[in-house]
Amino acid sequence: IIPSSIGAFGLDTPAVAPNDTLQRPNTIYGISKVLGELLGNYYHSMTGLDVRGVRLPGVLSWKVEPTAGTTDYAVAIFYGALISGKYVCYLRDDTKLPMMYMPDAVNSLILLSEADGSKLQHRADFNVAAISFTPAELAAAITKRLPNFKMEYAIDPMRQAIADSWPDELIDDVAKAEWGWNHKFGLDEIVDEMIEKLSIKLQDKIS
Repeated sequence: IIPSSIGAFGLDTPAVAPNDTLQRPNTIYGISKVLGELLGNYYHSMTGLDVRGVRLPGVLSWKVEPTAGTTDYAVAIFYGALISGKYVCYLRDDTKLPMMYMPDAVNSLILLSEADGSKLQHRADFNVAAISFTPAELAAAITKRLPNFKMEYAIDPMRQAIADSWPDELIDDVAKAEWGWNHKFGLDEIVDEMIEKLSIKLQDKIS
């Protein structure tokens, strides 16, 4: 099972990205993801190796602390909201990106690993989608639960450029057709659970 990513796409990819489309990523991270996809497909076609892989969106989890990744603002925002009541976002408020909750991401890997290989026309390059949102939309959803939360913006040009090279949405019709993929968590469910779980995890830091 190969975990690829939305990083495998680039500026020439349509904003709403179908499964089979022009990729041309402009980061080493993205280039390595495309290489993994191509190698997986190559070894399957040449040797029969059972290779399978998904292109994951940005993944949110309350269990793993955010790092400096382009989509990690969507996790870091909850830490800011709960600990200090504010968050300074490094992406523009209208930057729409595909996202997914960790349980859905794990489930996509399990479902694909258990799928009937004879029904797979694709191999290492399945789009899997859940939801897409902007920083402003996520902030609004948090503010509904935490009315005192404030969002500010200080754009990081490098991460903004990376985000701008990725699609707004993924079309996952191929994964649905070939192995029955479907996500379970929407924005409201994600926000509710992130706040609930992190409120417990961060209770010693919340004033």
